[in-house]
Amino acid sequence: MNSKTKVVFAIIGGFLLYLFSTAVSWASFRYLNKPGAEKVVSPLTGKKTAQIDLSAPKTEVCPLNGKMFTKAERKIWEKRRPLGVMIENHQQARPQSGLGEADIVYEAVAEGGITRFLAIFYCGASRQAVTVGPVRSARTYFLDFVSEYGDYPLYAHVGGANKSGPANALGQIGDYGWLRKGNDLNQFSLGFPVYWRDYERLGHSVATEHTMYSTTEKLWDVAHKRDLDAEGSDGTRWDENFKPWRFKDDKPLERRGEVAKIKLSFWSGHPEYAVEWDYDKQNNIYSRFNGGQPHKDLDTKQQLQAKTVVVLSMREKGPIDELKHLLYTTIGRGKLVVFQDGEAIKGQWQKKSRQSRMKFLNARGKEIVLDRGPIWIEVIPARQKIDY
Repeated sequence: MNSKTKVVFAIIGGFLLYLFSTAVSWASFRYLNKPGAEKVVSPLTGKKTAQIDLSAPKTEVCPLNGKMFTKAERKIWEKRRPLGVMIENHQQARPQSGLGEADIVYEAVAEGGITRFLAIFYCGASRQAVTVGPVRSARTYFLDFVSEYGDYPLYAHVGGANKSGPANALGQIGDYGWLRKGNDLNQFSLGFPVYWRDYERLGHSVATEHTMYSTTEKLWDVAHKRDLDAEGSDGTRWDENFKPWRFKDDKPLERRGEVAKIKLSFWSGHPEYAVEWDYDKQNNIYSRFNGGQPHKDLDTKQQLQAKTVVVLSMREKGPIDELKHLLYTTIGRGKLVVFQDGEAIKGQWQKKSRQSRMKFLNARGKEIVLDRGPIWIEVIPARQKIDY
């Protein structure tokens, strides 16, 4: 068998594997939800809670967002590498699951003014398995963001843009060596039970594309089987070249600012995706509203919150093809505003390469020290303004 024939058989085999995993997922869902059977929403028996004392002293700093955790929690996260999950924000996808447990969340337009999230899980998900979803497809600029979390960051998604050209996210995943290394956690290759579809998650039916789910535990289990824990068999750790941001404690109440509301729109004429962050000065926290409504987690029923909100202005290009794919200039520099402690800090973001850590600099060119806790990073086109 010559090399060309082997390639053809490999492609056919991969396609047949995808069809098989999809069929198993569909058949399992149909069986678990047939009339007379017990209603099963997911293949889990429930969230696993780690046997740790959450009342213990919080002495350990999360390297991603500076939040303080217990030693027991650190022992869990330091055995893993960060997990990035693509979660959609279509109106039929709300409310989502898992965003409230992410350490960092990136938000940018996927297409047509509809935003999408890249949620980074590491420290906050150490105490229990977190249900995440609806999981959606990859986009090239989100690859640039997740690439900051090690040479082979775990990246969970359902397919992705694959039209040849600069927006070809699936092609880039191959070019970066993520298929060979195994850190690409594409539902197309994993299927059920790592991923499953929940058609009644909101109590009513929605389109199929808004139903894909997984859990952090299942995705980290796949990584473990692929020798992608924090340290690989070759002795190298994911964070050997990782550059954490700098963190600080909250300002005292009397020194906090008066910037009470932040309003931003990703595309004009799309109010259903406009975002507002309301600042609670007493508790030094920002609460998120999406499309004019409190943005809540489906499972916890809690409104999504952040300690720091970073708004990045980036050059937007597109749609660049008939599929309305976009590009954002993630490499280089641009304007930013960092909101924390009730203040608005104007400055500049810088990112030298795909794998380099993005820097947040103030007007004097000094690194902005961030408050400890969840960080939301909003990517808006350079033409859009922020009201605050």
